[in-house]
Amino acid sequence: MTGTASARYSFGGDDHVFVELDGEMSLTANFKAMAITQALEERRLDGVIDICPANASYQIRFDPLVLPPTDLVELLKQIESDVGDATDIQLDTSIVEVPVLYNDPWTHETLMRFRTHHQTPDSTDLEYAAEINGYTSVDSFVEAHSGSPWFTSMVGFVAGLPFLFQMVPRERQLQVPKYPRPRTDTPKQAIGYGGCFTAIYSVRGAGGYQLFGITPAPIYDPTQQHPDFEDFMVFFKPGTIAKLEPIDRAAYDRIVEQVEARAFRFKQRPVRFSLGEFLNDPDAYNAGLLEVLRGS
Repeated sequence: MTGTASARYSFGGDDHVFVELDGEMSLTANFKAMAITQALEERRLDGVIDICPANASYQIRFDPLVLPPTDLVELLKQIESDVGDATDIQLDTSIVEVPVLYNDPWTHETLMRFRTHHQTPDSTDLEYAAEINGYTSVDSFVEAHSGSPWFTSMVGFVAGLPFLFQMVPRERQLQVPKYPRPRTDTPKQAIGYGGCFTAIYSVRGAGGYQLFGITPAPIYDPTQQHPDFEDFMVFFKPGTIAKLEPIDRAAYDRIVEQVEARAFRFKQRPVRFSLGEFLNDPDAYNAGLLEVLRGS
């Protein structure tokens, strides 16, 4: 079933509708998906069970005995028309500092165990990523990776795992392919990269993203024992803006001690994100976000 020229509507069984807003990821497509699903949630319609925004799409689970499928699709088309390109919509969210130990010993040991699965068995993941993106050193690549904020485009695949999209003009976005053959092991809280996304592995398990480092900060706590998880077991939400902050091993060890003592708190500040203002001047907008995070 075809919707508007900019979106493709399709049914998944009797109780799901899937809407693809764009064939490729962009901040505009992602923010539009969030704006549409937020508008639907605010209507609190009988029959809507679950609303799940994704990178450039969204999916709705509904009860067809309460809400006729054709009525739901027509409503979604109307909301899409009202949202437009989403540049006039603002999102109340937060910017958070995520400490990262790049080139750490744990992800390094893991990636070296799986060199036969990699494009370049004779180099590390960071060396490979730096080379194919035209950087002359790992340090300069890390500076590019950590220098700009990242927008949480979706959370999922495994529980609590955020996908982060770099907030820079498209021509400056880093691009790194996944492993040709995935690993059977990845450390918890590893910083991975695949395609145009940074991901933070919320649990230990298989994975195919290039490994750049690790964060000592918990992002998923099903026990909800850490202070930042009193309300929910998953820290990141769609729309959360992250600043990846490089740290050294001493700082990593200090944060680990704080986490073990249940004393660690993420540094974060509330912000109101405007897609239109960001697109008008990305660098100036990002500088303003970072000033907010610093408490200025």
